Amino acid sequence: MKNVIHFSHANGFPAPTYRTLFAELADDYEIRFVERIGHDPRYPVTRDWPHLVEELLADIERSYEQPVWLVGHSLGGYLSLMAALRRPQWVRGVVMLDSPVIAGWRSSVLRVSQWTGLDERLSPAAATRTRRTHWASRDEAWRHFHAKPAFARWDERVLSDYIDFGIPQTAPDGSRSLAFDRRVEYLIYRTLPHTLGARLAHGAPVPVGFIAGTRSKEIRQVGLAATRRAAGERIEWMEGSHLYPMERPIDTARAVLGMLRRLGREG
Repeated sequence: MKNVIHFSHANGFPAPTYRTLFAELADDYEIRFVERIGHDPRYPVTRDWPHLVEELLADIERSYEQPVWLVGHSLGGYLSLMAALRRPQWVRGVVMLDSPVIAGWRSSVLRVSQWTGLDERLSPAAATRTRRTHWASRDEAWRHFHAKPAFARWDERVLSDYIDFGIPQTAPDGSRSLAFDRRVEYLIYRTLPHTLGARLAHGAPVPVGFIAGTRSKEIRQVGLAATRRAAGERIEWMEGSHLYPMERPIDTARAVLGMLRRLGREG
């Protein structure tokens, strides 16, 4: 019987967007996930994401009888670590994909900026509020995203899955709409946890690995000092931006496999 990876996606990108990465992992692991975090009204998006962590933990409790590996990208990495802090007995270890922990003076700045609304201008939140939600066809959606510099760097298999699962057909005429509610996406950006660093003052209760993007703007802004409290020396680098799992899904999967082997040995 295969070990289980419970994968948690980045904000705005439903889990099937990562199918190319999952396929590379599937020989060794069973892959499961919550398809769209934050869309179940039982688990609303609030400051520091306590209900999103509950959503992840509820799915783990419902689905598994043995501890599982948690792997997450961006939002998903934070939630995976927070779930492990809450229920370490349910988790074998955590692999965070470009989810740098905010702590110290940066967490104080984040808290103040959330109160004042400054964070909206410094993050993708502002653009999310007014982002386009409808396209006349799959071809139109493909052209729209492929023309954007950030998406143009994606592996085309991943972009194709994003179009199919993130912007599914919603009408008989072939028109398409975002599957991820832009209001939920906006609220997730606006409620980024600023207390996680303090909760890691004495380290993490399970083995943690971190894979960072060499061109990640998020890591440049936050640094890795607080992340090292959880991961120690288990920090590796992947060529690419914050969205390197979309840009290099096969290399990312291989890095995840290597990190899981390392956590299994060192944990």
